[in-house]
Amino acid sequence: MHHSPLVIKPMLDMAMWRWGLQMLRNCTEDRYRVNKARMVRLAEYSRDCLRQLRQDTGIRYDERMQGTLQLFRTQKQLDGTAKDIEVLNEYGVPYQLLDRVGYLEYEPALAEVKDKFIGALRLPGDETGDCFVFTNALAEMARSLGAKFRFGTRIQRLASEGQGVSAVVTDQGNFIADRYLLALGSYSTAMLEPLGLKIPVYPVKGFSITVPITDTAMAPRSTIMDETHKVAVTRLGDRIRVGGTAQLSGFDLQLEPERRQTLEFVVTDLFPRGGDVTRANFWTGLRPMTPDGTPIVGPTRLSNLWLATGHGTLGWTMAAGTGRLLADWMADRTPEIDTEGLAVARY
Repeated sequence: MHHSPLVIKPMLDMAMWRWGLQMLRNCTEDRYRVNKARMVRLAEYSRDCLRQLRQDTGIRYDERMQGTLQLFRTQKQLDGTAKDIEVLNEYGVPYQLLDRVGYLEYEPALAEVKDKFIGALRLPGDETGDCFVFTNALAEMARSLGAKFRFGTRIQRLASEGQGVSAVVTDQGNFIADRYLLALGSYSTAMLEPLGLKIPVYPVKGFSITVPITDTAMAPRSTIMDETHKVAVTRLGDRIRVGGTAQLSGFDLQLEPERRQTLEFVVTDLFPRGGDVTRANFWTGLRPMTPDGTPIVGPTRLSNLWLATGHGTLGWTMAAGTGRLLADWMADRTPEIDTEGLAVARY
């Protein structure tokens, strides 16, 4: 299929094939409900934590609070929302099922292409923003409170002693602490293996373009998800961010023109007069994915080692909640949400 949302590069990589088989085992209705519920629980908590952070600090990052619109091109896609809606209802997440007239109220620029879509699911509580701006602003706030960042430092291994971690061994010397948090994304798996800790986190390569807006009235207001191509289109100030494709190809970071073509196709298919794709910035990154979709957040069998990895495409979505949850957990405070099924023990 041209513009396929999933690309698998044939490789002699047993880790990739093991991960793929584990993912297939999670492709049942029962497992979907369990995994989706865990993810929604953390995502909803994270949104609340982000709102509180914004209120407490005044942090700004081209944020927009106009919800997310998931667009459906076929009746089958629209009918498939039933199991998602069950989970949304279970956790009290507000939503709207919209026809063509309904979704144009929130994204009027889609009027020119409305015949391509039969309906949409809107999540009015969703927010969006510029993650790069956010993380840099947050880092400055952390510095003002005494945090130290050691950029340009290569971690070589985690030293262990008894039932815990004794030091982080780097090319700049050893770092010793009372408790350790490992949050190395796709590189977490290899770092943990020498300690005898096996986690099913594998890199799933994603691609993005950032497009300058040429006509604000014809650009998206907030976030659109094209269900057919699994591509998200987001308004970031005077830019449009387009991201998608799940490619299994190990740790390869090569930029591939075919993936750019898919992203350009989707944004021009939805907003043909919104931006200039010829001036787009094209980039790629590795999403640390678990085979069940839920991140690995929480303690390990080592007494002073905690994990925050495997968030996949929802890293920022779950970031604030993950941080707050681990801060409480590691400080021996009772977490504010149910932590069932979040830690590595579920495997």
